[in-house]
Amino acid sequence: MIDAPPQQVFDVLADGWTYSDWVVGTVHVRDVDDSWPRVGSQLHHKAGPWPLSLHDSSTVLACEPPHKMVIRAGLWPAGEAIVVFTLEPVGADATRVRIGEDFAAGPLRWIRNKLNDLVLHRRNMETLRRLSDIATRQKADEAAER
Repeated sequence: MIDAPPQQVFDVLADGWTYSDWVVGTVHVRDVDDSWPRVGSQLHHKAGPWPLSLHDSSTVLACEPPHKMVIRAGLWPAGEAIVVFTLEPVGADATRVRIGEDFAAGPLRWIRNKLNDLVLHRRNMETLRRLSDIATRQKADEAAER
């Protein structure tokens, strides 16, 4: 649960330059298409620790502001995942955010077990915590400006 309305949370998703701030594993955003988060647009990122960092891109597959975004996240040669962000309002000023992630291509698609699921779950919990920090900080900044 994030203490901000869906639009406030979606605004973070819609800012591709913030992905390295809240997506666990993304260490640097190299470029973001001007049309992000329109379907087909991409953000170009670097993931993993130096000097083993991998360069890849993520592509928007669906975008329904402020309720849903689906991206194909690349991390070749490991593969790619389809990630679904679903935002549901809870009251006037809170949002339930769900992340669904499944490997769609590459070697990681075939290595599915309880340990991997646990690691992915923990990673996504931390990702949501970071997303919450950014969304609620923006909400506090806007309140302070009033």
